Amino acid sequence: MSVEKQLKVKSGYGMLVAVLVALVAIVGLFIWSVTGLASTPDDVEPSLPYGVVLAASIVLFVLWFLPLNGFFSLQPGQARVCILFGNYVGTVRDEGFFWANPFYSKSMGGSAGLGEILELETSDSKAAKAAAQKAAKGNPTIISTRVRTLNGERLKVNDKMGNPIEIATVVVWHVADTAKALFDVDDYQSYVTMQAETALRHVASIYAYDHAEDSSDAAGAITLRANVEEVSAALRHELTQRLAAAGVEVDDARLTHLAYAPEIAQAMLCRQQAEAVIAARKKIVEGAVSMVDMAVKEMAAGGTIELDEERKAQMASNLMVVLCGEAEPHPVLNAGSLY
Repeated sequence: MSVEKQLKVKSGYGMLVAVLVALVAIVGLFIWSVTGLASTPDDVEPSLPYGVVLAASIVLFVLWFLPLNGFFSLQPGQARVCILFGNYVGTVRDEGFFWANPFYSKSMGGSAGLGEILELETSDSKAAKAAAQKAAKGNPTIISTRVRTLNGERLKVNDKMGNPIEIATVVVWHVADTAKALFDVDDYQSYVTMQAETALRHVASIYAYDHAEDSSDAAGAITLRANVEEVSAALRHELTQRLAAAGVEVDDARLTHLAYAPEIAQAMLCRQQAEAVIAARKKIVEGAVSMVDMAVKEMAAGGTIELDEERKAQMASNLMVVLCGEAEPHPVLNAGSLY
């Protein structure tokens, strides 16, 4: 496992002044040597080595371009991984204008072989050609350490009870260790995408969609629909463990979509409607029982009407039918005796 090392480099402004001064000196030597050679007669040997100075100025001018490759700038939220001839030297995290060893690599070599790159290049798919170009160029050594958001696609997975559901997540992450991100995984961005999908599938498979789907039928069981915070915490923990190898830290992970799959959505809607009807009926029956009890007690307390047990039961039955019936009742008047 790679470990990031902090690297301090020189400011680019001082080196820029030195490079400009060197350019002026080289141009001055070149002009002086050319002028000296031009002013010396052909039949007279020059007293000074103008030819040597001229050749040296030309060589120095060619070498003058080499330090220019060492200048680079970093914006806030960026870092540069310095690699010298295949060896990791350190990471520069300070923003500004800098100069470092001009032999530091600008990009990492691609891990794909030549045959694989040619196969992707000859493919008709635009995505394959883009992947071939990226593999040929390799990963850049300047990477972003800013917070990024991965908006995952909707996935069809099976929950704890085996019911097909649609689920999606959004993951907020950032690169914490640049050395691990570049050296320990092939492509850390693709790695984050694939691991986010894998973690979401695993978390969705260990929880039921709803309490009614849990075989334990425990009210305290964690479900995907009722316990969003607990599920999000489990997803963050899962992603933190999986992405630690790539030097990536997960700031947040939330579910953005949760629904039954279309093939069972209608059946589950009927089940939810039945549960709602049962709950409503239960409430109606509880209210009707209390009203009937109150009516019987009020009539018995008044003393104006005395009812035996059979009449009380008949009155209670009639009141329950009136109070619990869905249709509007039609009363029937009895003009004769109750018996």
